[in-house]
Amino acid sequence: MPKLKELDVKILEIIQEDAAIPTAELAARLGSSKSVCWRRIQRMQEKDIIQKRVTLVDPKKIGLDVTLFAQIKMTAHGRTILPEFIRAIQDLAPVVECHTMIGNIDFLLKIIVKDIAEYETFFLHTLSQINGVQEVNTTIAMTPVKYTTAMPVSLAQD
Repeated sequence: MPKLKELDVKILEIIQEDAAIPTAELAARLGSSKSVCWRRIQRMQEKDIIQKRVTLVDPKKIGLDVTLFAQIKMTAHGRTILPEFIRAIQDLAPVVECHTMIGNIDFLLKIIVKDIAEYETFFLHTLSQINGVQEVNTTIAMTPVKYTTAMPVSLAQD
């Protein structure tokens, strides 16, 4: 992966905080031109450095009050079981993140639901029924201490 230029890093830091910032304002903050900023953003989108621009929603303000983390252990690691699980997880709305893991568990899921009863139903009728799931250990998150979607782009630089 080619090293990001200093201007690219600054652009990414700013647009991660406000993806809707007008290009003119971005350019003014960076002491650059609109066309240079626009071209750099386009290039980073073409290279999938910028994958998409999104709106962050506060789950509690829309009635999704419970965040859980589920550790999934699979019965086997065959050629079909793991991809089948990954496909099944893709369409499950309560699962907002899924990570493959190395160690005692195979997957770590971040799940957001309105209450424990909703999770119980989801667990009993959906998650535990996916082919190959051997064990699910769930923990409930209390208060988020740090929450960000911003990548520490400056750390990627030498």
